[in-house]
Amino acid sequence: MNVRRYHTDDLEEIIKLFHDTVHNVNIQDYSQDQVDAWAPDSIDMAGWDKSLSRHHTFVAVEGSIIVGFGDIDPSGYLDRLYVHHNYQRQGVASAICDRLESAMEPGMTIITHASITAKPFFENRGYTVIRKQLVERKGVLLENYVMELLRPGIECL
Repeated sequence: MNVRRYHTDDLEEIIKLFHDTVHNVNIQDYSQDQVDAWAPDSIDMAGWDKSLSRHHTFVAVEGSIIVGFGDIDPSGYLDRLYVHHNYQRQGVASAICDRLESAMEPGMTIITHASITAKPFFENRGYTVIRKQLVERKGVLLENYVMELLRPGIECL
């Protein structure tokens, strides 16, 4: 598996991966109405490309298949982290998350809004729950968790 920076050419495959992951993986913790609102059939491709291009965005590739992606903005907000439903629990999310966290300065706090499904993954990485929240997508409420990770600073002796 190779983890590399995002290219606009990746967008179509990434959006399909996002949609399929939410509908095949997150469905275990959310209702059909919730996953339909979260990952609708029609997604603003230009908006996603703009966001992914402005953030530190990494793509995991196995052979010629994109198996995961994630992005973090310059303030330390880890926005998206998704792994293809056929590549779950194979270290893909960890490899991407390692790159995302490393893109931030030491001492920065990284914040994410983790799904019910992703919460244990982030807890295992040392993130702590700040609060549970309900977010609205297309008139549907979804539960997630605001979580943070404080990256240690560099100590000078």
